[in-house]
Amino acid sequence: MTANGSDGEGFTVPFLINGQNVQTKDSFDVTSPATGKVVHRSSSATEAEVQEAVDAAAQAFKTWKKTTPQQRRNIFLKVADNMESRKAELAKYMMDETGCPQQWADFNLMTAKDFLYDVGGRISSIEGSYPATNSPETGAIVLREPFGVVLAIAPWNAPYILGMRSVLYPIAAGNTAILKGSEACPRTMWGLCSVFQEGGLPAGVLNMLVHEPANAPAITRSLITNPEIKKINFTGSTAVGRIIGRLAGEALKPVLQELGGKASAIVWEDADLDNAAVQCALGAFLNSGQICMSTERILVHKKVRPEFEKKLVGAIDHIFNGEGSDAPVLITAAAVDKIKKLVDDALSKGANLLYGNLNGPEEKTKTRIRPMVVTGIKENMDLYQTESFGPTVSLFEIETEEEALRIANDTEYGLTSAVFTEDLRRGLRFANEIETGAVHINSMTVHDESMLPHGGAKASGYGRFNASTGLNEWVRTKTVTFKF
Repeated sequence: MTANGSDGEGFTVPFLINGQNVQTKDSFDVTSPATGKVVHRSSSATEAEVQEAVDAAAQAFKTWKKTTPQQRRNIFLKVADNMESRKAELAKYMMDETGCPQQWADFNLMTAKDFLYDVGGRISSIEGSYPATNSPETGAIVLREPFGVVLAIAPWNAPYILGMRSVLYPIAAGNTAILKGSEACPRTMWGLCSVFQEGGLPAGVLNMLVHEPANAPAITRSLITNPEIKKINFTGSTAVGRIIGRLAGEALKPVLQELGGKASAIVWEDADLDNAAVQCALGAFLNSGQICMSTERILVHKKVRPEFEKKLVGAIDHIFNGEGSDAPVLITAAAVDKIKKLVDDALSKGANLLYGNLNGPEEKTKTRIRPMVVTGIKENMDLYQTESFGPTVSLFEIETEEEALRIANDTEYGLTSAVFTEDLRRGLRFANEIETGAVHINSMTVHDESMLPHGGAKASGYGRFNASTGLNEWVRTKTVTFKF
């Protein structure tokens, strides 16, 4: 399945509604953050397209909910094959629109394909029960049934991974879905949905639309409040998550949300410092630090701080800042400005740079900035609490477990964390006390796989994606009683 038109500024990304490519009268430019040039245009949704997508999904639900686990599994396996055969095309969409490197696009596609295999094997695990009742003359069956039409809202920073999980689990459980994709990567989102269509997914089961930024409040409200939308999932910032949660609450609709983070990595005195340095560098700067699970704080034991700092600097140089390498690309120039303001505020209040240069040579585009490691961070600095969502990490010195836990938990966020130690008992002790949805011992804070539940605590969201837990998010119980 290909979008009609050709590449370049003259091409307009369509929606996918009821199995058809749909282009709208209104459209907007999509600009590559890596070059600053318009790569193509995108259709922009109005209330009319919203209603078309909802109607298509509601109609398709009547038959999709009756399909068997085997039928759904076979479709997902074909979708996985399609992703593999179109890998180069799909990766190019993502690199063009988000400015990410080839490796990050390939990792996205590999992980998304793994979701398809994993979920395909889990569908048959959805089952009801036949519980005992108070009366020997009464029987009961507890059914698990899909909700109906699901609204999935996925971001641009890992679009194939986050877009895939946002629609795959609901569809696998028998729901139909509308993917409200990011305006930053509409063709990437279209590509994701198109492989489902090619795999034999019936028309209307998965629909996709995007809108220009100015229309976000109206279109989002219209979708959430539509009576046919029964449940929502959202991955994105905590600020927007609060808006989504409020709108859903007013409409009395359940929501699954994975939001922002301020992840800490604790490096204890007995840690393998070579491993810790590499993992902290990767956790902080992978995808230019634009991951909700990115390492934002490194808490290193006083006894090993000097040696760890040397190894961390070496790891950053080796992985991200080799000779002749370009600076990491952020999604917008505004994101770069945010990083600079956070670091400038910290430096003006007494912090120091262990690595990087706030006022280094001008980069190729205003969307680029090189990695920075900041030391001497205090609570009165904006960087202490604010999620930077870019290539910067703060380093703290600690001496006791209590001090490490205080700093790690001193944030509104609670998505993920890491602990580096050769003492598993200590690692598990930390894991029990850190207020996050995940703790990774001796590996980086960035970790998301289909076999493990994924989600946060505190202001990092609620509910869980992935694994059987993520599949069960998309069914509800119905109790049926009967007389013998």
